[in-house]
Amino acid sequence: MLKAVKSVVTIPVAVKLSPYFTSLANMAYRLTLEGANGLVLFNRFYQPDIDVEALEVRPNVLLSTPQDMRLPMRWIAILYQRIASDLAATSGIHKAQDVVRMLMAGANVTAIVSVLLRHGIDYLHILETDLRTWMEENEYASVQQLRGCMSQLRCPNPSEFERVQYMKAIQTYRPTVAEAPEASHFFS
Repeated sequence: MLKAVKSVVTIPVAVKLSPYFTSLANMAYRLTLEGANGLVLFNRFYQPDIDVEALEVRPNVLLSTPQDMRLPMRWIAILYQRIASDLAATSGIHKAQDVVRMLMAGANVTAIVSVLLRHGIDYLHILETDLRTWMEENEYASVQQLRGCMSQLRCPNPSEFERVQYMKAIQTYRPTVAEAPEASHFFS
């Protein structure tokens, strides 16, 4: 599909990816080799719900939350300077510090929708002002200076982006309250 599009257009082409590839890094690399100018991480699929009382499938639009930015941030940090395509971050970017995080991971651009749906288009002014303030307070002269400074290639501990860190973290997890789950009365 990418080859077909690139053969008939002269404008840059970005491919919006799903996070569900068996080997995301390999797919990103192959898309770049085939001419993708940019990769957008990640597509949010429409996921309907089932109303168990009315026995109907219902639309269910779930806007992103700040927790949703972790997956694209991790992959952007891993792919930064390992592929030739630009990287666009989506999902969960709600505040200027979220923009900073994505830029530090290596994003060329951040895309925001949910926060604008919640707060309106004028929220862009708040994001821009907060981003400028943060950069001045932290002595960053440009977005380019920020970009990739915490990517896997440049951060103090590159292994933090790898799955082995999850295994270490889960081994140290301790529940704060040990409660038995309540019995479900759904079928009573």
